[in-house]
Amino acid sequence: MRRGSAQVSDYLALLKPRVMSLVVFSGFAGLYAAPGEIHPFLAAVAVLCIAVNAGAAGAINMWYERDIDAIMDRTRGRPLPRGKMAPQEALAFGVVLSLFSVMLMGVAVNWVAAGLLALANAFYVFIYTIWLKRRTPQNIVIGGAAGAFPPMIGWAAVTGGVDLHSFVLFALIFFWTPPHFWALALYRQGDYAKAKVPMLPVVAGRAATKRQIMAYSLLLAPLGVVPAVLGTAGIVYGAVAAAMGALFVLLAAAVLRSADDQKGDRVARQLFGYSILYLFVLFTLLIIDRAPGLAAYAGGFFGLAG
Repeated sequence: MRRGSAQVSDYLALLKPRVMSLVVFSGFAGLYAAPGEIHPFLAAVAVLCIAVNAGAAGAINMWYERDIDAIMDRTRGRPLPRGKMAPQEALAFGVVLSLFSVMLMGVAVNWVAAGLLALANAFYVFIYTIWLKRRTPQNIVIGGAAGAFPPMIGWAAVTGGVDLHSFVLFALIFFWTPPHFWALALYRQGDYAKAKVPMLPVVAGRAATKRQIMAYSLLLAPLGVVPAVLGTAGIVYGAVAAAMGALFVLLAAAVLRSADDQKGDRVARQLFGYSILYLFVLFTLLIIDRAPGLAAYAGGFFGLAG
C-alpha cells in the first residue's frame, strides 16, 4: 500500500472510536450527574473536547505502537501497520487535536476541566504508552488512571472543581480497568507474548492473573454502590449496582476456577464482555437519576426552556 493514500476513514480509525465511545459516555455521565448548571451549548462543547482529546491520545498511541501493532492480530489492520499514512502524519494529527481540545475546553468552559483533560492525555501518552506498557505488567493498573478521568472532567466542567463524588466516579473506572483488560489478556495472551508486551498473563502466568482479577473484582463490587451511599445516585442505582457487582464477582470466580484451555478462554471472554455491560449500565443509571431534568436540559439547548 502506497503511503499517503489515507482516507477519512483511516483518520477516524486513528481516533479509536470504540474506546472513544466509552470515554464520551462516562464523561457525559459525570457532567450530567454533577450538581449545578451549565449552558447546554457549553455542555456539548465539553463533551466534544473530551471526545476529541481521547481520540487524539489514541492517535499518538497508534503512532508510538505501530511496530507492535503490526505484529498483533488484533491491531494489524490499523492504518499505520497497513501503510495508509506516514507515521509523522498520525503524530501531527494527534498533537494538533490534543492542543485544540484542551484550549477549547479552557476558553469555552473552564480551566480546571481543561487541566484535567490535559492531564488525562499526558498520562495516557507519556505514563501508559511510552513509559509503562512495554516495561511492567502493572501497565494497566497505573495507566488505567488515564481512562478514569472523563467523569471527573465532566463533573469539573459543571462545578469548576473536583470533590469526593467525582473522585468516586474516577475510582470506579480505575478499579474496573484491571479485571476488564486482564480478562482480555487471558484469551489474547499469545498476541501479547508475540509482541513482547509484558501483560500480566505473559509475565506472571494465568493463575496469578486470575487471582488479581478476583482481587480487583472484590474491590470493585462494593465501590460500585458508593455513589448511592454518597447521594450522587439514588436507591435504584444502588440496588442495580449491588446486583451487578455480585455477578461481576461470580464471573471472576468462574475465571479463577477455569482451566487453561479454550473453555477457560471463553469464560474470560464472558467476563470481558460483561465488564463493558457493567460500566455502561452503572453510568446509564447515573444519567437516569437526573432524567426528570432531561427534557428541560434538551429544551434549553434548542431555546425552548422558559
